[in-house]
Amino acid sequence: MLIVKHRKIFYFLSIILLAVSVFSIFFWGLKPGIDFTGGSLLSISYEGGLPEVKALEESLKDKGFGEVLIRKAGKDGFIIRMKEVTQEEKNQVMEAFSFGGSHSPLEKTFSNVGPILGKEAIYKSWISIVLVLLAIVFFIAFAFRKVSKPISSWIYGVVTVLALLHDVLVPTGIFALLGHFYGFEVDTLFVTALLVILGFSVHDTIVVFDRVRENLHKNEEHREGKNFETIVGESINETFVRSINTSLTTLLAILVLYIFGPEAIKNFSLALLIGITVGTYSSIFIGSTLLVTIDNWKNRDLT
Repeated sequence: MLIVKHRKIFYFLSIILLAVSVFSIFFWGLKPGIDFTGGSLLSISYEGGLPEVKALEESLKDKGFGEVLIRKAGKDGFIIRMKEVTQEEKNQVMEAFSFGGSHSPLEKTFSNVGPILGKEAIYKSWISIVLVLLAIVFFIAFAFRKVSKPISSWIYGVVTVLALLHDVLVPTGIFALLGHFYGFEVDTLFVTALLVILGFSVHDTIVVFDRVRENLHKNEEHREGKNFETIVGESINETFVRSINTSLTTLLAILVLYIFGPEAIKNFSLALLIGITVGTYSSIFIGSTLLVTIDNWKNRDLT
């Protein structure tokens, strides 16, 4: 009952998070990766000491290459993003990174993505997210079709989508911040992370909603006379430990992946860490309590 009673505090925290996220997205925007913009991506490592990023940029500039983004990858390498280059141009890049033979760069990965494929990736990413949201609404409305009191089944679907939008906007906003200040990029792996977050968050939300449904049925069958706010509060209490434990075990596994995993999936792991944390919070503190608020609005008791 404590969570439901103090729901305004959690609403306030979420409003702040959403305001910062939306501001970051619209004011700075996301920094698209090579998957969306097209270009070449080269990953290299050095044996021994690493040259300075500025020295690498100057060496490429002397070779006639335009805008190039160089980011450190781990303790012994760099990830270089540039315009689409041919094999011959890539060899020139490797030569520039050798500094006349004083260093020995080792090519780890190299890939080219054309602009047409980039536009197709953006289109399919948006379609995937929209379809997932629609499928979730229809599924929850169907699953709770026999629940009509005190609020209709479709309200559960709407509340779930609101919670999911919260769970997607916050990590997206954080990546907009990281992209502006630290050059973090979003790619198709980031979209994959968002879809995973949606699935994980809706699972947590449905667990609580299903317990609400069970307790509503129990309350009606045994004529206990509990009001909706009490039932929702008890349902949250009954599923709280399970939700936290499930999320913690998942987050620990992802944290290990983030710390010890390859550089290529660092952003993917970080997005999951942020999204699952936010999703667990919204499932417990936002989604379920919104049911109570909507019921109060329905009864003209604006609390």
